[in-house]
Amino acid sequence: MAAEARYSPDFKEVSVTVRNDWTLAEVQELFALPFMDLMFQAQSVHRRHQAPNTVQISTLLSIKTGACPEDCAYCPQSVRFDTGLETQELLELEEVAARARAAKQSGATRFCMGAAYRSPKQKDLRKVLAMIREVKSLGMETCATLGMVSSQQAQELKAAGLDYYNHNLDTSPQYYQKIISTRTYQDRLDTLQAVRNAGMNVCCGGIVGMGEEPQDRAELLHVLATLPAHPESVPINRLVRVAGTPLADAAPLDPFDFVRTIAVARILMPQCHVRLSAGRSDMNDELQALCFLAGANSIFYGEKLLTTGNPDTVQDQTLFRRLKISAEGGAGQPAAGLPAGAAIA
Repeated sequence: MAAEARYSPDFKEVSVTVRNDWTLAEVQELFALPFMDLMFQAQSVHRRHQAPNTVQISTLLSIKTGACPEDCAYCPQSVRFDTGLETQELLELEEVAARARAAKQSGATRFCMGAAYRSPKQKDLRKVLAMIREVKSLGMETCATLGMVSSQQAQELKAAGLDYYNHNLDTSPQYYQKIISTRTYQDRLDTLQAVRNAGMNVCCGGIVGMGEEPQDRAELLHVLATLPAHPESVPINRLVRVAGTPLADAAPLDPFDFVRTIAVARILMPQCHVRLSAGRSDMNDELQALCFLAGANSIFYGEKLLTTGNPDTVQDQTLFRRLKISAEGGAGQPAAGLPAGAAIA
């Protein structure tokens, strides 16, 4: 679905349609723009394709924690690292249902379930399928991240009512080799293809601040933007440095580089939700506001993201009120229980 994208030098007009044929050079040129010019373009694209002043709310629950055999250098759930994390077997259906009901009452419209698997065993998958059906019965969108899945498993997840499957590429193909050795980049792409073939929406993004170069961030977004179909959700995570992981002492990422990544993602993939994801607990309100200005229009809501901290719901609600942002509910309407800010256009 290729089309032209042209940016007027004097910014009197921004004309952008959805493209899947971006070149790496074009992505690098966007990253190289003066910060204010990039923000202007990103917000202009955002308003052409998204409802302004709204944010989609998701809640993430770890349904199985720790003891993962993978060696992802950023992850406290790997069995290979001593992070002091307490492992937890797969939760019971009743507990997951109760947490989903509480999330809905707090205003979340999508409930995401994460399990620390390399790939789920069939006996565990059957339990997850029951969780999906239960959450779906509440009228919520469903999302899961379970590691690699086969085409058959993807079909089963779709049949159970799963709306979104999350499987991040994490970083560029080149830098990936320095972060993970237990699965390949192609393994991740194969899972994304299985999910897409099953008819589910794709949630796929990456992590920045892992010691990568700016070129790696450009290459990651280039891969995402040139997939046959853009992911419906693109989470941009800022590394949460956890003691005991190989990246515990990674140098902090310049906040403006983080905002740039969100802005470029918005320009490249104008119709997706760009999610301001992990790392928000270390961001002040001003930085989060810049991220929303850059085109982020989705967040995870609640005090924890799998095993790392997240701002509490009261803090988020207060920020939304200050910025006059509305929480996106069904059919673009404000979600129940959350502040209705500026009108949805």
